[in-house]
Amino acid sequence: MYSLIFSIILLALVMGVYLLIKKKKTEKIEKKIAKAKEYGLHEPVSIHPYIDPAKCIGSGACVKACPEKDIIGLSGGKGVTINASQCIGHGACAAACPVGAITLVFGTETRGVDIPYVSPNFETNIEGVYIVGELGGMGLIKNAITQGREAIEYISSALKEEGNKDKGSYDVIIVGAGPAGIGASLAAFKQKLSFLTIEQGDIGGTVFNYPRNKVVMTSPVELPTYGKVKLKEARKEELLELWMDVINKTGLKINVHEKMLSINKHDKGHFKVGTSKGEYKSRKVILAIGRRGTPRKLGVPGEDLPKITYRLLDAEQHENHNVLVVGGGDSAVEAALAIADQPGNRVILSYRKDAFSRVKPKNKELLDRALAKKSLKVALNSNVKEIREKDVKIAIGDKVGLIKNDYVYIFAGGELPNEFLKSIGIKIERKFGTA
Repeated sequence: MYSLIFSIILLALVMGVYLLIKKKKTEKIEKKIAKAKEYGLHEPVSIHPYIDPAKCIGSGACVKACPEKDIIGLSGGKGVTINASQCIGHGACAAACPVGAITLVFGTETRGVDIPYVSPNFETNIEGVYIVGELGGMGLIKNAITQGREAIEYISSALKEEGNKDKGSYDVIIVGAGPAGIGASLAAFKQKLSFLTIEQGDIGGTVFNYPRNKVVMTSPVELPTYGKVKLKEARKEELLELWMDVINKTGLKINVHEKMLSINKHDKGHFKVGTSKGEYKSRKVILAIGRRGTPRKLGVPGEDLPKITYRLLDAEQHENHNVLVVGGGDSAVEAALAIADQPGNRVILSYRKDAFSRVKPKNKELLDRALAKKSLKVALNSNVKEIREKDVKIAIGDKVGLIKNDYVYIFAGGELPNEFLKSIGIKIERKFGTA
């Protein structure tokens, strides 16, 4: 009898301690969610995990598997998203879930995300045109490389079934030399396909446009003909050095500073691809062009002056300059901090809203620290009215004034290439929380 009572008391104590710990963990996660909502990071912007509460058993395997920090947590014994906007599609959470409660989806029930239609083999509704990497919603470097390789494998198989090609025609033209484009190019080289890779900017694609020293998250990945790359966290410069090493060792040829202008269906199922430097024929086309598209402009007088740019490549070029940075996202904040860190610069960060949204907590912390040290200034509720040779006319609240200025950096986002995709006939889908 006494042993039974003791067992019941012991069980009650264990359950009490368990419930107390569970409650404290839940409170901690709920505070993180509240903070994520405050910073505008809770609402997903692209691919992210959806956790079915009816299936979730609260094992925590997803939390442990995610290489990022605070994307997923456990609240009330169930998996929940925290900083969903920071998810870049590793997919490790879904793979780790023991009961299949996690699905990677695009958008939410109330906020749609435009994604080009692609089949499981990355082919669009236009037979012979494929989309891989960031443009298709996969931002993670490893996933982009893998998609590029897999698309080439599908294309190689299809080409063998189709038989001999016409003379003067490539097997495949790859547009873009970021991770997806390089992955596809290496795979095409390995498969002994005749191919051409073009890139409108420099090798590295989106990565090349990151601010100096920006940390890029990735995972170990196998590069065709090169071998396994074990980088888990690398700075922009390290990643670009890797791409150049890959190109030098494999002999990969990439036409840089050549922009694709058109894709037209030609006779016998081939395509004519028009670029800024010529026209080519190809049996297949892979689009690995990213989602940034053309930088969005402010549409104000003077925006054509040479002192204006839409990306920061090297903050060290600035010393003793008056610099205006326009934008409220991570790119704008990171650029402003990098320029302010150089000797003698006077930096103003202008944002049209009354608080920064979608800024990573780490960047917000660094910005607050810089403001405390007075190494830069922030102008909230501000709008640029006119850009002139030696100054900028800016409205801050109801007041319009002039500020001295040598350089202007604009980070107002990019015009997605959806219009171009539609013009060549590619179907665009709006996803509302679906895979």
